[in-house]
Amino acid sequence: MVLLVAFSPLLCTMAILLYFVNGGQILFTQQRPGKAGHLFWIYKFKTMNNQRDAANQLLPDFQRLHGLGKIIRKYSIDELPQLINVLKGDMSLIGPRPLLPEYLPLYTVIQANRHLQKPGITGLAQVKGRNNLTWKHSLFFDQWYCQNLSFGLDLKIALLTIKMVLKAKDINATQTYTRLPFKGV
Repeated sequence: MVLLVAFSPLLCTMAILLYFVNGGQILFTQQRPGKAGHLFWIYKFKTMNNQRDAANQLLPDFQRLHGLGKIIRKYSIDELPQLINVLKGDMSLIGPRPLLPEYLPLYTVIQANRHLQKPGITGLAQVKGRNNLTWKHSLFFDQWYCQNLSFGLDLKIALLTIKMVLKAKDINATQTYTRLPFKGV
């Protein structure tokens, strides 16, 4: 609750700016699996438009990401509405990032351990390289975190997250996608 209040001026400013840039759409919502794989609705600031090609398919991410969206993503401001998810009990501040539901059947037994804990706004994989990690490494860090959970580890991840956000490091793995889809490892 304290973080939500502390970030409220930034949240309000972003909401107003995105309202005008996105034609009234401020938030991006999507179902994601949480603890034990239970689905919940995640909230993020909407950083991409809904432009489509002639076949009515969404254009690639890099073509839909607008200028304000690039800035918002660069400093991870798009993640701040997830504080609502934390208040609702769907997420915690620190834990494995919630991925897409279609990935659930693709995990190995060990990779599925990432769902032993609530997902987080930030996590070990994010401070180890964010989207520049391979899926294999990212999922390894997620399950390792779940098996080695401690206050000290959470504090270290929180401090490293602040450092990475301020440096705007390891944001996009490619120019085409925010991150290539997981196909199983």
